[in-house]
Amino acid sequence: MTKKANPIIIVAMVLALAAMSFCAYHAHQLSEQQRKIKEDFGTLNGVTFGIFSVNQWKDKVAAIVNNQIQTFNFTGNQQKNLEKEVEQILNALINKALAIVNKPQKTFVGKIRKFAVHTFVNPKELHDQVPVFAKEIIKQVNNPSSKKRLRGLAQSKFNQLEKTTFDSSLTAEQQVREKIYAKYHVKSTDAYNQKTDSLLKEIKTQSYTYTYGLMGGSMLFLLVWWLFRKNEPLYKPLFVLSILAAAILLVVGVSSTMIDVEARVKLLDFKLLGQEMIFKNQILFFQSKGILEVVLLLLKASGTESMVVGALILCFSILFPVSKLSSGLIYLLGSDNKWTRGKVVHYFAFDSGKWSMADVMVIAIMMTYLGFNGILDSQLAVLNIKTSYLASITTNNTALQPGFFIFVTFVLFSLIMSEILKRVILPAEKKAKGQDLI
Repeated sequence: MTKKANPIIIVAMVLALAAMSFCAYHAHQLSEQQRKIKEDFGTLNGVTFGIFSVNQWKDKVAAIVNNQIQTFNFTGNQQKNLEKEVEQILNALINKALAIVNKPQKTFVGKIRKFAVHTFVNPKELHDQVPVFAKEIIKQVNNPSSKKRLRGLAQSKFNQLEKTTFDSSLTAEQQVREKIYAKYHVKSTDAYNQKTDSLLKEIKTQSYTYTYGLMGGSMLFLLVWWLFRKNEPLYKPLFVLSILAAAILLVVGVSSTMIDVEARVKLLDFKLLGQEMIFKNQILFFQSKGILEVVLLLLKASGTESMVVGALILCFSILFPVSKLSSGLIYLLGSDNKWTRGKVVHYFAFDSGKWSMADVMVIAIMMTYLGFNGILDSQLAVLNIKTSYLASITTNNTALQPGFFIFVTFVLFSLIMSEILKRVILPAEKKAKGQDLI
């Protein structure tokens, strides 16, 4: 009597496969959501909208000037210097007036005026009174009501200048800001940064939860293979389910973000007119990519070299693994005919591993991560400055993302499944049929 596979084990693994599908869907969705949020964050907090933004400088300088106007006051030295300036002006006015009067007068009124000035006005006494007049003028300037009028006049002139300042780039920048604010239901950059920081932390926690679920599901399949390695009736259904699990890992791995490369100026602080000018979270560079996204980007490029590289990555890192998984299923489930047991199917099922570059891609991504980390750390270190008048702090936020770990899980899982097909399932079938082992 032919042995049958234990239905309880099969149902349990089908449920495990369903759980992996659930985790895969949410892991991919969260990866896309995180990428979009980070792209918006990079746009709003990039140097284009920050340190290099005329609008940002205008607002910050306006705030400083407004504060200077509102806190306007004379120091002791400034009062002394101002008194000297006023004295010079008054002396010049006296000299100018006397020069006009002393000119030859042709009219009767002019001659009378000149005679009166020479009789009743002593130029020396006028000049001696200048310091007294200057102090009185400064005293009146320091009067609170006078200061208030001066502040009002300065403020009105500054507001008029600010309104006349126009740049088409300011309008475009403001439109982008308002669009992002509306998207996240906030009204300021600070509120936006706080909200996105909270969202990204939540997404990261959820992403790794689902990633661990996928990794745990693949380990569960391997554990079942180990526990029931001598239960031959389970081989075919368990292998089919295992291949489907590997396909889930592959799809999520290649379509999700694998690496984020980000360099930012966390803080730039310097003084202008005695007050601090602060720029925070200035993104210098940001890229978030996965394998499939890189392939599509290369294939769409105009350069032939880029298209060739994209085609090679697509072929050896995506199409070959898919062919290997599908060929394994065809070889196992198909009947003994030329198509299911042909050279092509046999090649992809047993011999294509040496041509698949999935494992090479894992190493390449890891080396890219390490390389970018080293380069960015060394370059950003130069921008870390701390002096009495300038302080800047840079950070390197380059990090591997869940998609990388899911892809690594697929590579290891598919390699083990290939060995199971070659060393466990196939010998058992050959033995049952009384054929020689491969």
